Amino acid sequence: MAGDDLLKHFFGGFVRLHILHHAVLEPIYGVEMIEELGRHGYKLSPGTLYPILHDLAESGYLTSEDEVVEGKRRKNYRATKKGEKLLREGREKLRELFREVVEEGPSH
Repeated sequence: MAGDDLLKHFFGGFVRLHILHHAVLEPIYGVEMIEELGRHGYKLSPGTLYPILHDLAESGYLTSEDEVVEGKRRKNYRATKKGEKLLREGREKLRELFREVVEEGPSH
């Protein structure tokens, strides 16, 4: 896997963790998450984000509910118990990785 492809792969995991984090806190929807992720430097199009949301929902990590807002249908997503568990496990792995890679630095 080339460097750029590997970086995209890493970022894909970060984006999924970020989505789960917000979906545990409150219902989320696509445009809101595109804006939120944009504040963190991720540039996602609807064509990239919505398949991620659908995949997380199909895998049982998110549940969705339709809502009509200003005459338009909006799909709101919330984390399921399975999604909450995955987020907890992801956070622990992220903490472990951060301690090793960032705080301890490379071994010599």
